[in-house]
Amino acid sequence: MAAEIHSRPQSSRPVLLSKVEGHQDVVSAALLIPKEDGVITASEDRTIRVWLKRDSGQYWPSIYHTMSSPCSAMAYHHDSRRIFVGQDNGAIMEFHISEDFNKMNFVKTYPAHQNRVSAITFCLASEWVISTGHDKCISWMCTRSGSMLGRHYFTSWASCLQYDYETRHAFVGDYSGQITLLKLEQNTCSVITTLKGHEGSITSLWWDPVQRLLFSGASDHSIIMWDIGGRKGRTLLLQGHHDKVQAICYIQLTRQLVSCSADGGIAVWNMDISREEAPQWLESDSCQKCEQPFFWNIKQMWDTKTLGLRQHHCRKCGQAVCGKCSTKRSSYPIMGFEFQVRVCDSCFESIKDEDRTSLATFHEGKHNISHMSMDISRGLMVTCGSDRIVKIWDMTPVVGCSLATGFSSR
Repeated sequence: MAAEIHSRPQSSRPVLLSKVEGHQDVVSAALLIPKEDGVITASEDRTIRVWLKRDSGQYWPSIYHTMSSPCSAMAYHHDSRRIFVGQDNGAIMEFHISEDFNKMNFVKTYPAHQNRVSAITFCLASEWVISTGHDKCISWMCTRSGSMLGRHYFTSWASCLQYDYETRHAFVGDYSGQITLLKLEQNTCSVITTLKGHEGSITSLWWDPVQRLLFSGASDHSIIMWDIGGRKGRTLLLQGHHDKVQAICYIQLTRQLVSCSADGGIAVWNMDISREEAPQWLESDSCQKCEQPFFWNIKQMWDTKTLGLRQHHCRKCGQAVCGKCSTKRSSYPIMGFEFQVRVCDSCFESIKDEDRTSLATFHEGKHNISHMSMDISRGLMVTCGSDRIVKIWDMTPVVGCSLATGFSSR
């Protein structure tokens, strides 16, 4: 199976199936309806809409509902057809969608936050609606009674959320660049650990409960894979986007990661190979290659009567080096560097041509992508963003399309 995926021609790219237009403002969330030719969208224009594909091939709204405040987040549970819409005013509203997707009935309002809701997940087993918001907290509420069960506060805006339904662990990314792992109980929670590795705010998270891997995308343009299950704290850095990574989805079956960035970039990463962990950057008062002092090393500059140099770091070995000892640039995909980065001259010599072979494919979505969702069983992806357009993609040319990979041709 892996060989079949790897041997795909590089020219394979996502196929744009449909454009859905009609929103008057940013589309903050879009979800494909499982087993249906339909999409649910939530927008800053205060509407939630259900679009169904007509015989003409066009998508038309079968439900058009106006909310009291801009819609900022959404969760949909298909088996029960329950939809939860987070709003800019901090409230979450629950609706029930009819079987024919032509009617939506209001169920209840949850006063979950004091500020904009950033992410929602619904757990049917415990009847909890869990959410994060710009009021710097995660809250979990009972969907039977509508009452607040618990809250936990962070030091900055909580921007994204993933939840392990079996173990009741929540992963919360925030604007400080930190990810907090919490264990939620009925009325309390405990902080298990915090993950620090990004240099910018966390914009997206994806949890794979099978391999127990957490993926995080951030405004520093990078993705980090955290090996939670291995408990070794192993992290892999992936750098291939030129703008903030807004959405990620890991396909466990094919060991591929799909990521989307604000500039419309769509990347598909091959995670079915043994990758190398990027080294920690070493600190030194002088170049670890030629021993010339860096500019803050006053004593050595005085003793050797030389001017201090700027400090740089080799991305492959992590050593502190001067500009003269790191004149080369190279990609090194096995370590996640898909475009050229600074390496010291000796590491450059050690990188073979085959080491520079890309381990990801890059595609152009041609619109700002702030949110992405995949229907993995059909190989479909929906993207939306600030240009008010929703795009539906056939991803099977890029992520595999056969019975072996679990996808069926449409």
